[in-house]
Amino acid sequence: MAGGGFAVDTPGGSFDGRVTLSVVITCFVAASSGLIFGYDIGVSGGVTTMVPFLEKFFPDILRKAAGAKVNLYCVYDSQVLTLFTSSLYLAGLMSSLVASRVTAALGRRITMMIGGATFLVGGAFNGGAENIAMLILGRILLGFGVGFTNQAAPLYLSEIAPPKWRGAFNAGFQFFLSIGVVVAGCINYGTAKHTWGWRVSLGIAIVPAAVITIGSFLITDTPNSLVQRGKIEQARKALRQVRGSETDVEPELKELIRWSEIAKSVEKEPFMMIFERQYRPHLVMAFLIPSFQQLTGINIVAFYSPNLFQSVGFGHDAALLSAIILGVVNLTSILFSTTIVDRFGRRFCFISGGLVMLFCQIALAALLAAVTGVHGTKDMSRGYAVIVLVLMCVYSAGFGWSWGPLAFLVPSEIFPLKIRTTGQSINIAMGFLTISVLSQSFLSMLCHFKFAVFLFYGGWIAIMTLFIFFFLPETKRIPLESMYTIWGKHWFWHRYVSNEESRQYDNNNNNI
Repeated sequence: MAGGGFAVDTPGGSFDGRVTLSVVITCFVAASSGLIFGYDIGVSGGVTTMVPFLEKFFPDILRKAAGAKVNLYCVYDSQVLTLFTSSLYLAGLMSSLVASRVTAALGRRITMMIGGATFLVGGAFNGGAENIAMLILGRILLGFGVGFTNQAAPLYLSEIAPPKWRGAFNAGFQFFLSIGVVVAGCINYGTAKHTWGWRVSLGIAIVPAAVITIGSFLITDTPNSLVQRGKIEQARKALRQVRGSETDVEPELKELIRWSEIAKSVEKEPFMMIFERQYRPHLVMAFLIPSFQQLTGINIVAFYSPNLFQSVGFGHDAALLSAIILGVVNLTSILFSTTIVDRFGRRFCFISGGLVMLFCQIALAALLAAVTGVHGTKDMSRGYAVIVLVLMCVYSAGFGWSWGPLAFLVPSEIFPLKIRTTGQSINIAMGFLTISVLSQSFLSMLCHFKFAVFLFYGGWIAIMTLFIFFFLPETKRIPLESMYTIWGKHWFWHRYVSNEESRQYDNNNNNI
């Protein structure tokens, strides 16, 4: 089948487990790591429209906005302003490369704890900033925190959740990320008229950081991570806790120990091993899926939606309120995703969401070109501005049930244990690299490309939707340690991981 959507036999047994209260609580805490990333995404754009913030750090933008005739696409075109946003993601890129070794050596739980604490310090720096240097330093610390939590939390969720419900539990990370976006928008809206409002918006980042830092003390690490680090008895206790005390966890524990021994029997460095031919599909997904997620343009819209809405005709308050509406729509669509991702599969969500987003990007470009003119010099009426908001809401909904949660879920579930933290590190690093480039260039692109910037993202959405259709096999309900079987049966990837190699690989592992 061209798209690779087939059923897979899962050797080694399936340990579905039950959805216990312990699973729900531990996954809730881990998923709350998304709060700090989402809060930052949501708070940045709103703060950069606040007059007191601009007066203190970016007065040139206010002078430009007061000009007699301004191209609506170019009001916020400032490289220093975009550095305020992109510096966090450059720091996240660097820290994610270090985080893979920390995650392997100290576990998923400790890594989330470190990330939350670092983010807390960064939030305090930003809230008390007196100059641009202090502002950027705070952003860099925030980036280090996000790099660690984004590395560990999706892995934690995929490893702790029962395979049957892995998609729904992993979507919790994106759900909390969206909650962070909405909360940040509400705080921006409430503080925008106060001279100290921007300090409150930036400083309250310490609250979600404290939530994940304290929460990490209250949960156990994943059995996979504990076994990998030789803590067998702790792994047994963790399994009993999350699977239910009456469940016989010994078969699952033995399977985890077997896979850990396989991983340890390979003396190669994981960063070298992942480039081997048999891991080619995993490597491609680690590079492309996070890059494609950012090339949907969603986080750019989230960063700069207040700026964009204010430019196309909404007042300042209405622009902030519109950003909140976008966040709520995205949050609702993620809840919808949790109900369908394990029923209809990852491929269905990816493809349907991609088609919806593609339509909206083309419609936005056409509307802006027709109403504001090719050069963006015509004013937009409130009615047309509302249509822009509606199209962005539909676009945000399409992202919420597809590339939002799935770009975290799929990479976290496809890697074998021996290269899992390395693969996740590459995945997170590529996401940060792409988002830092796009966030640094978006306002300049908006100024020069004008309405065509939406066609730019629309073109990428078309490419990534075709990529999913042809190259991503279905991964729903497949146990993590049996995931390698899907590649040997895929129409394209079988040339790298053939069926014969998969069977031989399994037989060799069973003999260990």
